[in-house]
Amino acid sequence: MKSHDRYIYSPMIRRPRFRWPNGAGVAFYVALNVEHYSFGEGLVEDLVPGMPKPDVLNTSWREYGTRVGAWRLLELFADLDLPSTILLNSEVCDFFPELVTAMVQGGHEITAHGRTNSESQAGFSEHKERALIDQVTKKITGATGTVPPGWLSPWLAETELTPDLLAEAGYRYILDWCADDQPIWLTTRNGRLLSLPYSQEINDSAAIMGRFVSAGEFAQMTIDQIDELIQQSAETPLVFGLALHANIIGQPFRLRHLRRVLSYIRSLGNKVWMTRGCDIADFVLADPENRITGGTDEVINPPAMP
Repeated sequence: MKSHDRYIYSPMIRRPRFRWPNGAGVAFYVALNVEHYSFGEGLVEDLVPGMPKPDVLNTSWREYGTRVGAWRLLELFADLDLPSTILLNSEVCDFFPELVTAMVQGGHEITAHGRTNSESQAGFSEHKERALIDQVTKKITGATGTVPPGWLSPWLAETELTPDLLAEAGYRYILDWCADDQPIWLTTRNGRLLSLPYSQEINDSAAIMGRFVSAGEFAQMTIDQIDELIQQSAETPLVFGLALHANIIGQPFRLRHLRRVLSYIRSLGNKVWMTRGCDIADFVLADPENRITGGTDEVINPPAMP
């Protein structure tokens, strides 16, 4: 059978045991997607499918995220002293520069989420994809003063070369691969690239828009996820990346549930390291014992098999 050959099977029961900072068993980060779409063309995420052109209903629903939702979320994060990971379409830097400035001033990590969610990298030539990555990187760096450390592809769509090109462009981590609850190493043609967990289940787009889960159900799913991960982390450290979108979770009735959820996670104390994606990546990259596995079948000081 054909394989992607990006990582080798590494069962969770054979993973090394260590703790995150302050002895935490779970590293938790909020991954907030802030996106911009072209009007009347390209890929879309619709609240009401099948609208005639010009589709002002779905366009304005998406733009609610940058006009209102993202600002309310920034206020919530400030109230909870919770720096987050902002997954930013680089076009936001041109269309909504005031919002980007506020994110930077709030201490949030700005990581790259392609150019716009109106397009997908899938099918790009190597030259075209390399140029896209370079353009996005320069745009975000110029707007924020910091090189984006990580990458989430729009629609999580890749070419066969995406991890290779990102590693060659200097990216420290990628969020497209949802195969694990720990960081894992992806092999590339020029070294390795760290993959961080980014939830496709506890994700407001997939759950609320895709499966019509209510705001209250999504909140309970998130609480159940963190509680179970804490219990499982007695054996091995884990990561929970809560995937959110400004135009979805930023709606007031959903924001109220998110406030309750994040306050609960904050109350868990040192059981959870509330952090950002870049901080998790830096912790792994600075680990002298190299205890994260996935791109190789070698395990350093593995626990005894049960």
